[in-house]
Amino acid sequence: MTMTLIMKFGGTSVGNAEAIRQAANLVIQGAPNGEAIVVIVSAMRGVTDALVQGALTAAQGDEQTYRGVVSDLRVRHTLVIAELLSESAQRTELLKTVEAYLDEFAAFCRSVHVLGEVTARAMDAISSLGERMNARIFAAFLQEQGTPARAVDATDLIVTDRRFQEAAPLMEATQQRVQAHLMPLIEAGETPVVTGFIGATEDGITTTLGRGGSDYSAAILGAALDAAEVWTWTDVDGVLTTDPRIVPGARIIPELSYSEIGELAYFGAKVLHPKTIRPVVERGIPLWVKNTFNPTCPGTRIVQQPTSTPGTVKAVTAIPGLSMVTVEGRGMMGVPGIAARTFAAVASQGANVLMISQASSEQSICFLIPTGDVSTVITALERELALELSRRDIDRVWSMDDVVIVSAVGAGMRGTPGVAARLFHALATTDINVIAIAQGSSECSISLVVSGDQATEAVRQIHSEVIFYEQA
Repeated sequence: MTMTLIMKFGGTSVGNAEAIRQAANLVIQGAPNGEAIVVIVSAMRGVTDALVQGALTAAQGDEQTYRGVVSDLRVRHTLVIAELLSESAQRTELLKTVEAYLDEFAAFCRSVHVLGEVTARAMDAISSLGERMNARIFAAFLQEQGTPARAVDATDLIVTDRRFQEAAPLMEATQQRVQAHLMPLIEAGETPVVTGFIGATEDGITTTLGRGGSDYSAAILGAALDAAEVWTWTDVDGVLTTDPRIVPGARIIPELSYSEIGELAYFGAKVLHPKTIRPVVERGIPLWVKNTFNPTCPGTRIVQQPTSTPGTVKAVTAIPGLSMVTVEGRGMMGVPGIAARTFAAVASQGANVLMISQASSEQSICFLIPTGDVSTVITALERELALELSRRDIDRVWSMDDVVIVSAVGAGMRGTPGVAARLFHALATTDINVIAIAQGSSECSISLVVSGDQATEAVRQIHSEVIFYEQA
């Protein structure tokens, strides 16, 4: 079987003519070990948002916004095509194809305007159009540069369930489609340029893969092809030790484990979503995060077991905009089911719980949720626990707003004494108060809750005093 390398390019990496040219050159230069390359492309940056906005405003009775979107996208894509391709039959045909997709978008929006609503199924069809246009532009440019290439719709490859907007792949059926449709192109020496973010149900209805959709596409195809590696090209040099806007001295992390990248993504780092890398995790396929605009930088390699772990804590992240909700009362001690009922009430409001902490005395349960959900969650809790509140088994349900989760992440923390002590010492030196603490059973992260006005300093202190790297 031909060994393959998956190269995925995000919206910024294919956001204009110059970016597409740079990304295509990386493909043309070829894989370092001679593997065949399969390209995954996103829509140009901002295009999917524009398509979604056009559809939503059409559903609200606005006929002007979506027409403006059509006009803007026609100009944008036409200019990119003119800059990348010389006058030819291929360019003329590509312009017609883009126009057809924009006509399709306008037709969708007219229907949505008449109906007064846009279903999840319709939104998936609408939001897939950006990738469809860009894959064809990217493939045409490769062809003009002498690299045999062909645009491929992922609707022919990735088979999903029917959860529109958040579809999950059916891997066995996907693998069969990939072998039938993609392998012949690879074996014929062509470079497939596949639409990211989208798939289709078994009966061919377009779906989208949700957050991190193009990364997910790359991982799915990487697993289906048993790829040598998956490279995600973006606009940063790799995964950093923290947000460089907070700590200008943040450094690239050369290597991470799958578990570490999952923790970093969960706790707010702008990296790969844990769901999107699951297919490569299951196959043990190495994953790289690299910078399209600085390709000589090695980037970050993500594997099952890193070859070395220089230091115990690799990165520190922060999630702002949270509130800590507390259910407390002396009558809770030893009473079964309080925690289950508490979180059932939270789930009924669709709130995302980011962290939980409970005292061993069982006199209180506290958890962190986005501040926007606090009012409805507290109302639901008071309704669910009304009997216990009336009997004073539970004294009160209350919230502390404007708090931030600061998380220190690193597999090297496992079995290493004193990590928590160093974290607390780093914060104590600048009088930062820790409101709550939680550590997962994986021992890959420690999370601390601090007030919003102390979060930036907390990140800086942990980064400067706790994250240690061997200097080259």
